Amino acid sequence: MSDLPPFGTAPSLDDLAALAEAAFAALPEPFRKAAGDVIFRVDDFPAEEVLEDLGIEDAFGLSGLYQGVDIGHRDMAGPAAGPSMIFLYRRPILDEWAEHGEITLEELVAHVLVREIGHHMGLSDAQIHAIEGHNG
Repeated sequence: MSDLPPFGTAPSLDDLAALAEAAFAALPEPFRKAAGDVIFRVDDFPAEEVLEDLGIEDAFGLSGLYQGVDIGHRDMAGPAAGPSMIFLYRRPILDEWAEHGEITLEELVAHVLVREIGHHMGLSDAQIHAIEGHNG
């Protein structure tokens, strides 16, 4: 926890980005390699358009999002897909962390990151949950 700000100070966007980078680096090499070229971004909240598109009314209801064409649905002969991005949303993550005191912020960021990388790889929520259950 030495990378986090002092007690009583909320972790910044940069703090969460550093935790995400560390979580990604700690993943098994085959998983990192399979993730390929994905861009990570940390914002305070999802954009209003994102919430509307997903039918989510509460901005705290979304802690992460994969945006792009998952690896399994890419067409090599077709037009190039836009960049794949994984968004982590700081305020919802901090809110969830505060509600569940038994998990560290590092663990929660890693969980959200793995879930979104799983979506990038074309896995369902059920498949991702099963993977986390076997590894945790």
